[in-house]
Amino acid sequence: QVQLVESGGGLAQAGGSLRLSCAASGRTFSSARMGWCRRAPGKEREFLTSITWSGGSTYYADSVKGRFTISRDSAKNTVYLQMNSLKPEDTAVYYCAAALGRGGYEYWGQGTQVTVSS
Repeated sequence: QVQLVESGGGLAQAGGSLRLSCAASGRTFSSARMGWCRRAPGKEREFLTSITWSGGSTYYADSVKGRFTISRDSAKNTVYLQMNSLKPEDTAVYYCAAALGRGGYEYWGQGTQVTVSS
């Protein structure tokens, strides 16, 4: 059974940084794509970034490009989201997701709240 557990959320000031972690377990993730999404109050879910576990190929949405960095530590089965230059509009619940096949993201974490104050 695949489990994704996010941590690292909290309160930050505008211009500050936070690092989110997503600990993955239950399957082999060597061929997986891992991603981060967020849902802000009253808004639809927004896909932010992804990384291939094997080769480290990354994708970033324009809203976070240059500010957020996704990475993975294969030894720890953990994916990270380094968030710099945070803005109040980054306030949201952040979710980690995993796609083990060629389809969409099948597995999701429970989410971690990020609040950025101005």
